[in-house]
Amino acid sequence: MYLSIGVTSLQTINSQFQRQVFKWGAIISQSETQLMEIARKCRVDIVEMVHKAGAGHPGGSLSAIDFIVGLYGTEFRFNVENPDWEDRDRFIMSKGHASPAVYSMLHQLGVISKGDIDSFRTLGSTCQGHVDMKWTDGVDFSAGSLGMGLSFGLGCALAARMDSSERNIWVMIGDGETQEGQIWEAAMAADFHKVGNLNVVIDRNRIQNDDFMEVQMEIGDIGEKFRSFGWKVLEIDGHNMTEIINSINEASNNQSEPYAIVAHTIKGKGVSFMENNPSFHGKAPSDDELIIALEELS
Repeated sequence: MYLSIGVTSLQTINSQFQRQVFKWGAIISQSETQLMEIARKCRVDIVEMVHKAGAGHPGGSLSAIDFIVGLYGTEFRFNVENPDWEDRDRFIMSKGHASPAVYSMLHQLGVISKGDIDSFRTLGSTCQGHVDMKWTDGVDFSAGSLGMGLSFGLGCALAARMDSSERNIWVMIGDGETQEGQIWEAAMAADFHKVGNLNVVIDRNRIQNDDFMEVQMEIGDIGEKFRSFGWKVLEIDGHNMTEIINSINEASNNQSEPYAIVAHTIKGKGVSFMENNPSFHGKAPSDDELIIALEELS
């Protein structure tokens, strides 16, 4: 049991709970089918905002959104009325170009408005092209250069330990990011410091900026690499809500070691012409393509 009310009701929680601090899973109870409906609505937001902007990164946003919805719908502690609540869990979107996934989730939660996402990638917008914590409520990391989010998350996890806080740190990275050496420096340090409140999710869609990873520079068995650095590893179907929720619950409730969740996904998931298509790593759909995408997501 996860979220107990519909998506439209999420946006009315502010008035119901009056700045109460809560964990979504403790208050709301919603079926996995309903969580997938939230993810569908997020997908609509993603393709619409990228189309309207004429630029953005739809493919990796669509592959990531199911896990993000599962996270916010279960164990993630977050206060809609006070996104800066000090003891909240942290979500670090290291693959920050997939910002439409984050903005769509925040929109469905009522943290940002439809007007905010409609201004995506415009000058002065709340919703910048890459996630930026100075511009957007509910964002905990300013992204740009890839490979830095896990180090940042490790710092957040160590800070939580120093503060005697129970907050969990969740970092989402792209599989292409694992080509960056800084990822593995952070992985080594996390094991050394036994940071059990740190969890990394690898969006394993096998496509990066220019082509398939096997063409560019294949990384091999990512899960086995994290195991070799002392992490507990779970491998899941990143579009199966049952597997997503089970992995989140296990990682959240085991504080003895850092967790790496390898989420096997499909880039562009939900839109047929974007699925497994490297060209939609960073390309907006045309007017005609938008119509097709919205029909498929209806």
